[in-house]
Amino acid sequence: MSACKRLLYLVKHRSLWAQVRRNVTTWSPVGAAFNAKPHRRLDVFEKNVGLFGVPELSCPAGFQAAAKTALKNTQRLVEKACSCPPGAETVECFDQLSDGLCKVADLADFIKVAHPDPAFREAAEKTCVDIGTVVEKLNTNVELCKSLKNLLDNPNIVAQLDPDTRRVAELFMFDFEISGIHLDDKRRKEAVGLHVKLLDLNNEFLVGSHMPNRIARSAIPEHLHLQFASEGSFIQVAGLHADSPDDLVREIAYRIYLYPNADLMDCLEELLKCRHKLAKLVGYESYGHRALKGTMAKTPETVMNFLQLLTDKLSDKTAKDFKMMRDMKKKLNPRNAELMPWDHPFLSGVLRAERYNIEPSLYSPYLSLGACMEGLNNLFSQLYGVSLMSEHPSAGEVWSEDVRKLAVVHETEGLLGYIYCDFFHRSDKPHQDCHFTIRGGRWCQETSQYQLPVVVLMLSLPHPSKSAPTLLTPGMMENLFHEMGHAMHSMLGRTRYQHVTGTRCSTDFAEVPSILMEYFATDYRVISQFARHYETGQPLPESMVARLCESKKVCGAADTQLQIFYAVLDQIYHSKPQNRSTTDILKDMQQKFYGLPYTPNTAWQLRFSHLIGYGAKYYSYLMSRAVASMVWKQCFIQDPLNRDMGERYRREMLAHGGAKEPMLMVEGMLQRRPTMEDFVEALVSELNPNFETFIMDSES
Repeated sequence: MSACKRLLYLVKHRSLWAQVRRNVTTWSPVGAAFNAKPHRRLDVFEKNVGLFGVPELSCPAGFQAAAKTALKNTQRLVEKACSCPPGAETVECFDQLSDGLCKVADLADFIKVAHPDPAFREAAEKTCVDIGTVVEKLNTNVELCKSLKNLLDNPNIVAQLDPDTRRVAELFMFDFEISGIHLDDKRRKEAVGLHVKLLDLNNEFLVGSHMPNRIARSAIPEHLHLQFASEGSFIQVAGLHADSPDDLVREIAYRIYLYPNADLMDCLEELLKCRHKLAKLVGYESYGHRALKGTMAKTPETVMNFLQLLTDKLSDKTAKDFKMMRDMKKKLNPRNAELMPWDHPFLSGVLRAERYNIEPSLYSPYLSLGACMEGLNNLFSQLYGVSLMSEHPSAGEVWSEDVRKLAVVHETEGLLGYIYCDFFHRSDKPHQDCHFTIRGGRWCQETSQYQLPVVVLMLSLPHPSKSAPTLLTPGMMENLFHEMGHAMHSMLGRTRYQHVTGTRCSTDFAEVPSILMEYFATDYRVISQFARHYETGQPLPESMVARLCESKKVCGAADTQLQIFYAVLDQIYHSKPQNRSTTDILKDMQQKFYGLPYTPNTAWQLRFSHLIGYGAKYYSYLMSRAVASMVWKQCFIQDPLNRDMGERYRREMLAHGGAKEPMLMVEGMLQRRPTMEDFVEALVSELNPNFETFIMDSES
């Protein structure tokens, strides 16, 4: 066929080909919404409804108005709580108080990091400070505390409270106690001073932990200059370059990025000192003891026992993993075969890729964002009878044009809440996958209706191109499922009180629903329902999914051991003062709980930003994974789409938020009370070859 005839043939049949292609890859409405660029309706007369539909927030100045209204209501509710007779109404007042402040503070907390407009970010930041100041004052309001104490000190009144009301009353009292309400005036003022100082230190450390380090260009071999950012006569290092195939690049990045900053070191030392002082002042043995009250673990001793047991059980597997890495390094670089900390992430990746050929680009065409959202929709529909429905946001409702809005609708209960999906990369947006609660769910006595929860999921995915939708790597897909686990925890919870809604539960339980979703994300029975090639419609081959699952076990023990080391370090930092530097502690714990040598003149702890949000609770990821593993093995591995089990999971775990003791929720789901040994065994057994077959055989 001549070129001219071929062109005419293509023009003539192009519409037919487009039709065939569309038929091959038809998507549900939610899938289509995420595989296409958003089309905003341009209506100049459409009223700006304000961010998240809050009318005041149509402009930055609205934050001040929203805060003013919240503070006015706060004053009214404080007076009501202090004057009403002790009983359930007191707790209701406290929860309304908390709800009114959280609705403004949580929204502002999100906008200050996510909004592209600096004016909105600054207004939100100021609102966070203003509301935070009021919360600090309320936590040390003696009259307010007395009204709650009168309730809890009266056994007859307590006996009349339902379990949720009693628990929420106790949680509010705990907030008072950790603020030093029970102290005399002098010591209470000291506690307030320490709280204020800690807010500044936390912020200083968080900002400093992400700052790049720099070194003179002349100190780095010239051929490596292009690997790093330049700043005049300096090279700037903003991360560990852990994926670089060049040993020297990884080593340089490690040594420079982790080089100690004296000011930040002082900040961390002071921060830990202040935390301990505050904990002692309000009656705890250490900050760790204070932080772990109400968690599954309950005490630092239990956490350390869990981490030590896990280390002991993994020791042989960890040694084998490090041997594999050493052998691989010897093969790649015979002249420098010693295994160093900067080698671990890279070599474990090389070993996975070599053994299982799991190049992400082979998977991405099957994992368009629309397909993954369709998969989540199908999964939630089968497990809970819930659908995700795409809605057009109104003018001014979202902070960026590419934010999608989902209504979460139950087949019999109706609308459960809203999820705003801020999924795409923006230069001024944090490069972190996270879940934000904007408004918590609660039963409103005043309206006799349920206040619907609103959350935001933030990812940093590539934008769709002209020729293809956004395509996800397997890691991105797992992260999407993980964050959606948090969102559904918020959506499916139906707590009476906002104070304990959804993810407002103990930290070592909060990660269970999100980690459990990672198991669904790697099960072929789930994946086969949605993973298909965006052009041809071909399904993702089962063998590729099997390879991906098996690859996760490669160096799994060493990866887990690294997490144990971080968790132990966090525990030691928050135990009794050690009378030695944080670097000396790190050196000691690295030797005992990791095994790869400490690198002189480095201070990894100064990059450990989790010390702020997860102080004394970093172990939560491991413990939550253990619980999620047990729930998966016992309840879902036989049939991941079982509706009865989905309903039990919602009833026993998701519905309660933080209104029930976390271990009681686990016990309700597993129908037995697990021990620390059970948690350890759950994590260790995952590293066995053919893990799923092994579990099925043992249960048959």
